[in-house]
Amino acid sequence: MRKGQNPAKSIKTVAKPERITVAVLTYLPFLSGFYEEGLDVLKASLESMRKDSGLPFDLMAFDNGSCAEARDYLIAEKEVGRIQYLLLSDKNVGKGGAWNMILAGAPGEIIAYADSDILYYPKWLSRSVEILETFPNVGMVTARPYRTPPAFYSSTIEWAQKNATCVEEQFIPWKTFLEFNLSLGQTEEDNVKVYDETRDWRIDYQGVTAIAGASHWQFAAYKSTLQEFLPFDMSRPMGQVRQLDERMNEKGLLRLMVSDPLVMNLSNTLGYLRGEMGQEKIEKKSSSIWQFSPIKKVLLAIYNWIFKRYYG
Repeated sequence: MRKGQNPAKSIKTVAKPERITVAVLTYLPFLSGFYEEGLDVLKASLESMRKDSGLPFDLMAFDNGSCAEARDYLIAEKEVGRIQYLLLSDKNVGKGGAWNMILAGAPGEIIAYADSDILYYPKWLSRSVEILETFPNVGMVTARPYRTPPAFYSSTIEWAQKNATCVEEQFIPWKTFLEFNLSLGQTEEDNVKVYDETRDWRIDYQGVTAIAGASHWQFAAYKSTLQEFLPFDMSRPMGQVRQLDERMNEKGLLRLMVSDPLVMNLSNTLGYLRGEMGQEKIEKKSSSIWQFSPIKKVLLAIYNWIFKRYYG
């Protein structure tokens, strides 16, 4: 027999979630090797996210089977109120599996998704939402202009040429173009020819400017739109995430970016914040024996073999 009444019955109101949920996916299986600075990168990412987003939001973190140190940090952030929703998986369910839970479960009308290695600049969220709310039939908005495969935004150009002012030129400055690609492990030499031979599409609509393109690593979208693409069935933890890019374009949804960089990829180190991505650093890397292509290829293959044996 029950004793007394549940105190919750006396509660007349419940807290309402913010209109926007910022969702971050974390995966730090250990804090050495490739992931040595991973926890520091995560901390820098979340700190910059909150600094001046331009709009209020709730933060949801989905941890995809990280080590104890990373989980402890996330739990501590949740306990002090800096993370509103925390999901902890005891194993890596892949990005597709994580997306299925994040995109279905986030309470906000708008979801701003990001990988856990993103650095944010002031007004990154408000500028993204401005584009999302101004342009019609938007699939996703990324808070940084960079050059993406035209095949992934063909529907955007088709719409813009009929309904907006649409111009093709080199709108993304060389420095902005290069700094992002350097964060992906490329060199300046790799990018000179690509930059010279490619262009950007600038779209102006109702007084708001956007660049054609977007990407799965960071974006803002309506939850109702994202749910049209669930569930994601990916056979590998990574490497198939462009499914979202492709499927949005095939459906005719606009894929857009802000016109100036409001997020940056830190990758797996704080090198960008330490100023280690300048020309001097490039020259040092180029002269290192460890950057000699055959040696680098062998060492990376050994690293990948070890990683798969322990964490695959």
